[in-house]
Amino acid sequence: MTIACLSTNGWNHFRTDVPVTELFVATTSGIALLRREGDGSWTRVRDMLSGNHISAMTVEPGTGRLLAACMPGSLMASVDGGQSWDDLTPGWREEGAYSVRCYPHEGGTRIYVGTQPAGLYRSDDGGASWEDIASIRTAPMHDQWRFPAPGHQPHLKTLYVDPRDANVIYAGVEQGALLKSTDGGKSWNDLDEFVDYENFVYKDIHQVLLRPGNADEVYITTGLGIYCSHDGGSTWERLTGDDFRIGYPDQLLFAPNDDQRLFVSGGFAIPYYWVEAKSARGTVMISEDGGRSWRAPRSGFPEGRSNVEAMSMCAHSGGYDIFAGTTDGEVLISSDGGESWQTIARELAPISKPTHDVLINGLAYENDLHP
Repeated sequence: MTIACLSTNGWNHFRTDVPVTELFVATTSGIALLRREGDGSWTRVRDMLSGNHISAMTVEPGTGRLLAACMPGSLMASVDGGQSWDDLTPGWREEGAYSVRCYPHEGGTRIYVGTQPAGLYRSDDGGASWEDIASIRTAPMHDQWRFPAPGHQPHLKTLYVDPRDANVIYAGVEQGALLKSTDGGKSWNDLDEFVDYENFVYKDIHQVLLRPGNADEVYITTGLGIYCSHDGGSTWERLTGDDFRIGYPDQLLFAPNDDQRLFVSGGFAIPYYWVEAKSARGTVMISEDGGRSWRAPRSGFPEGRSNVEAMSMCAHSGGYDIFAGTTDGEVLISSDGGESWQTIARELAPISKPTHDVLINGLAYENDLHP
């Protein structure tokens, strides 16, 4: 079996020798395992970690071990395809594991976990021990980090390590900061050249990615659109305007055979307007020029009231599949470069970050969400 994961805050680029046959889908109430049958159809095989909001998942390189971040809760690990799980996170001071990333390091694998409230941990021994990157809690403007939902706890949602230098780390705090460290996390700079401090969502960081063909090019999705830096985050270019179909971009993918071809998903506007419309009108858009222009898939995307909160790129020797998950608990696949989409699973629990599936139902929280 070849496996991959689909989650809102986990790693979203996978590479296998043959097309993925098992997809682990992180939902607000556990993990659903989908299996591709010989005729190309998909079957829901079983559920696991039921009752847990799984915020992020990935597959550990080399071992194939599954890692799942629970919100609230711990980082869980499975070596038997999800039949059993071990808790890797005793002693953390934060209430939940929010994001997870794995990177090659000195012949092994380094695991990073971002938490809520915003914290950062790493392990070089498979999770047997953890280093608390405590400097993240005193990063610039940390006292102003604030998330709109009740409790207002910010979280470390996204992280990317420069493949050329493991000391160069980019971390995104929602809502509050895009941070960069050049000394392995001992200190952090706030990359805020792109920020409009007058806007309500001025530092709503969703994803940070480095372009595969040039790691000096940094892409971020934010509550204000998509931005690109050509100099490691010193200066920024806004790639989408106020009229962009996806006013609240989140998931971003690079095509494995052309890193000028990008895919982005998200809702029509910031969540405040989802409450009013009782809809996020989530969709997927495609760029063929590095993000400077965007278009809809040629055969369209099956849009509804839900948001597209998760996407995964699964490359193999013969091409690639893109998987997308929605807040209505649907999973879709495209095997032709994002141009057409088919639904392969329905009636799962919401594939959603905390609160987003509730907002789409028209339930605001405490009048705290203002444009």
